[in-house]
Amino acid sequence: MAKQITAIPFKGTPEQEKELKEFIATWKGKDGATMPVLQKAQDIYGYLPIEVQKMVADGLGRSLEEIYGVSTFYSMFNLEPRGEHLIRVCLGTACYVKGSQNILDELSRVLNVEPGHTTADGKFTLEATRCLGCCGLAPVMTVDGEVYGRLVPADVRDIVKKYQ
Repeated sequence: MAKQITAIPFKGTPEQEKELKEFIATWKGKDGATMPVLQKAQDIYGYLPIEVQKMVADGLGRSLEEIYGVSTFYSMFNLEPRGEHLIRVCLGTACYVKGSQNILDELSRVLNVEPGHTTADGKFTLEATRCLGCCGLAPVMTVDGEVYGRLVPADVRDIVKKYQ
């Protein structure tokens, strides 16, 4: 079965658009405007879909390519909506050596979503991360900040069920 990559349609409201455009107006023409405007846009919408990036580009008089470049360069920005639950799997050295890639692969299979994406139902976002600071519990994953350690792939399905 092919893994699903999310294609959740953009659902911005007129109120959100108004708030963003008013914020952009306070930064237009100022040096260094791109980062604070993108941060505010993500605060308003929760992520930076292409529609929002276009509003930012138009509002700041920048190219869409420039805005997209900044949006994709910095890991703090999300180009698709986040799930109700955030699952992070550590791929740092200690976890990786103890099999965290197998945990990530099993999560991807169970959720039918690639790392870095959100399930079609909007329930889960799956991320591969570097060190979560729990090396003694390797391999480790977190769900909404709750730590699960000393994992084997067989643990994944039961953990996911707790959040469905």
